[in-house]
Amino acid sequence: MAGDLLDSQGRGEVFSTLPRIHPEGRKFGIAAFGLSLLFALFAWETLAWPMAFLSLGILAFFRDPDRVVPQDERFIVSPADGTVAQITEVDAPHELVVDDGSGTEGLAPGPVTRVSIVLSIFDVHINRTPISGMVRRLVYIPGKFINADLDKASEDNERQLILIERSDGVKVGFAQIAGLIARRIVPFVKPGDTLGVGQRVGMIRFGSRVEVYLPRGTGSKVMLGQKVIAGETVIAEIGSQPLLEGVSQ
Repeated sequence: MAGDLLDSQGRGEVFSTLPRIHPEGRKFGIAAFGLSLLFALFAWETLAWPMAFLSLGILAFFRDPDRVVPQDERFIVSPADGTVAQITEVDAPHELVVDDGSGTEGLAPGPVTRVSIVLSIFDVHINRTPISGMVRRLVYIPGKFINADLDKASEDNERQLILIERSDGVKVGFAQIAGLIARRIVPFVKPGDTLGVGQRVGMIRFGSRVEVYLPRGTGSKVMLGQKVIAGETVIAEIGSQPLLEGVSQ
């Protein structure tokens, strides 16, 4: 029953309230709604109604629901809502491997499993940390704004790389990647911050891609085409190499 489930802060029923609207979106929604009222005042109904619906769409895009986060140290949870578009072996990003002068080691060089998640404009765009730990690196890389569905977006598009390290030394890197329409990556955290698993770390406006670099020796528990939910869907179990076949229907 819904009453038996609490939100991620233990504050009450998960389904008892509507999702909050993130402050990043309130100004856009209010501006669109204000224009619709202005058009209505001048009896420009052909403009007033579209602007009213646009304001509702903007508020829906910036919704920020609570999530029920699995509390198991073996689990790596999805950092984003969306659809799994690619699962492949790649070299860990250079920016998360090379010595950055901070005195802390980055990811080990060599191939790791990368899980790529594509977000549509209908998905929640608040991103969350896949594990608990400290933010060791936050690297912004300027780039292009090609379609996030394309594989080359991983290397060519504007993106932000984040490295999280647990107290036991396990490290997970992930990337927020801007898309064709997305033009701004908004961070909520900074290096040195300590995060709980599933905690909000930032957002990407209007369609994008998020990629997770799993630790060495860890494979994906999700399949191509599978819908995932940020902070809830378990995408991997540390040290486990599940044998998954096929594509999600």
